[in-house]
Amino acid sequence: MSAVKLEECRQHIRAQLDSVVDFWLKYSHDTVHGGFFTCIGKDGNIYDELKYVWLQGRQVWMYCRLYRTVDRFRKPEILKAAKAGGAFLRKFARVSSSSGQWKCAFCLTRDGKAVKVQRSIFSECFYVMAMDELSRVTEDQDMQRDGAAILENVSADGSELPGCLGRLQNPGHALEAGWFLLQYAAERGDEQIQTTAIQKFVELPYESGWDKAHGGLFYFLDVDGHCPTQLEWSMKLWWPHSEALIALLMAYSQSRKAELLQSFFQVYEYTFSHFPDPAGGEWFGYLTQEGKVALDFKGGPFKGFFHVPRCLYMCERILDDLLASKE
Repeated sequence: MSAVKLEECRQHIRAQLDSVVDFWLKYSHDTVHGGFFTCIGKDGNIYDELKYVWLQGRQVWMYCRLYRTVDRFRKPEILKAAKAGGAFLRKFARVSSSSGQWKCAFCLTRDGKAVKVQRSIFSECFYVMAMDELSRVTEDQDMQRDGAAILENVSADGSELPGCLGRLQNPGHALEAGWFLLQYAAERGDEQIQTTAIQKFVELPYESGWDKAHGGLFYFLDVDGHCPTQLEWSMKLWWPHSEALIALLMAYSQSRKAELLQSFFQVYEYTFSHFPDPAGGEWFGYLTQEGKVALDFKGGPFKGFFHVPRCLYMCERILDDLLASKE
């Protein structure tokens, strides 16, 4: 292992995280109505004032996690922003439903009126995550606490679904699940789960998902080799590469397999040579298969202050541990 190369990675990732945090602190805060703008253009302009609840929750979670665990982010402005975001969520996110149980809206107007409510539970999940993490930094106890292929969709009993839906693969989701499992295995000292996570949820989706012609990870694949029906299947998106960096580096840190470190370096070189915007800060989210910027906004209905800073934050901490073990 090259300690020099890992130190270079750590310093670059640390600088990228600082830059990304600065971008969202500068451009995303709504000082009039509260909450965060997420539809942010290349140069920081707000091109849509709708507020997506899952992205509001993610931003509160990310601010709180950085504030709580990284000394250089223990700043009053970050805590203030997290509290303001939490207050906006508590005031406006929850709506009543026909069943009598509460739900969260999917998106809100700038001043907090519900525009759309979805049947999925993503908004509720990130609302709860935000409130939990916020309670950890404010100590507010009133807030709620609480093998051959990886397929994107299966039936309730785990069996394969027929047709295109059943054959669909998403390498980014598989890799994300991989590092979830690695954390679980580490907490419980379970070597069997660790081995399964590395072999089936990290190595396998990385090997099948990597575009050998142009580099980068495909967004979707068909397990039988057919052309996926998703029009964006061959694009390179920011978040699968973020998940791959975490998964590969975590897998290496737990196993010390040299092949995993080389795979990390391959994703690292592609990611940092394609997604970051050195002129305007932050990352572009959507590239063509060839690696050209397809959409030049920095935030939108799906890309907020979450995947990029979470990736940089986690990779920095893993690199800290790896380099400390070499001293």
